[in-house]
Amino acid sequence: MGIIIKPLVTEKMTGITEKYNRFGFVVRPDANKLEIKSEIEALYNVTVVAVNTMNYMGKNKTRYTKSGLIRGRRNAFKKAIVTLKEGDTIDFYSNI
Repeated sequence: MGIIIKPLVTEKMTGITEKYNRFGFVVRPDANKLEIKSEIEALYNVTVVAVNTMNYMGKNKTRYTKSGLIRGRRNAFKKAIVTLKEGDTIDFYSNI
């Protein structure tokens, strides 16, 4: 499978998870909503109600250093917000 790259565990996503029972994941850019839904249900044994996806473009970054100006670019990525059925939950810290 390999569609899900990593879960998003940030302060903002934690607030959304507690309030709306939604979880965030970074997924492959070519993945569609049906593939994301089936992989989440298979990996975490939950029922997915809805999947929302967002494409993020890479940002240009500039840093001034002692040796001169360094320019770079952050990677582009796709984010999926998954809404679960009432009562289902995902515990990211269970295998630590």
